[in-house]
Amino acid sequence: MWPWGHAALGYLLYRLCSWQREWRLSDGPVIALAIGTQFPDLVDKPLAWTFGVIPSGRSLTHSLISAAIVLAIILYITRKRNREPLGIAFAVGYLGHLLGDALVPLLELDFVFLRFLAWPLYPPPPYESDSSFLAHLQNIEMTSFFMLELLIFCIAVVIWIYDGYPGLQKGRQLLSQVFPKTK
Repeated sequence: MWPWGHAALGYLLYRLCSWQREWRLSDGPVIALAIGTQFPDLVDKPLAWTFGVIPSGRSLTHSLISAAIVLAIILYITRKRNREPLGIAFAVGYLGHLLGDALVPLLELDFVFLRFLAWPLYPPPPYESDSSFLAHLQNIEMTSFFMLELLIFCIAVVIWIYDGYPGLQKGRQLLSQVFPKTK
């Protein structure tokens, strides 16, 4: 799944959870959610493709074993600091990412391509474009799953707009602190 697909799926899952549990869609949790939806790729892709220290772009943080450890730590810290909604949002995003990557193999009953979820107990499956960001981008194809991903993205954007753009203003503030304007 592409970054926009992970973000969209994560937002829709969080929106469903927030509706079920009557959580407020506020800036902090939505930003934590967005980070969670990208976290596995932000860790695994550079470690595999740029530095070559892990075997695949879907191994270390794409593993349910690592996810359980990372999320236990995140949830413990956010609970201790009275910021539990941030930890929950991050967890929904992170787990949504793993679900998004497992979706096609699950639908096709291709269990070999689900091995990334059990890394390091099983080696990651072989991927065509698991060597660089450029190779990955060059392999974009207008498959039915890619089109479904775009549809999910469009639906998520419409719902996000309906929700009042949660996270946008705070996200801009955070980005302006990280990347201040220079004259």
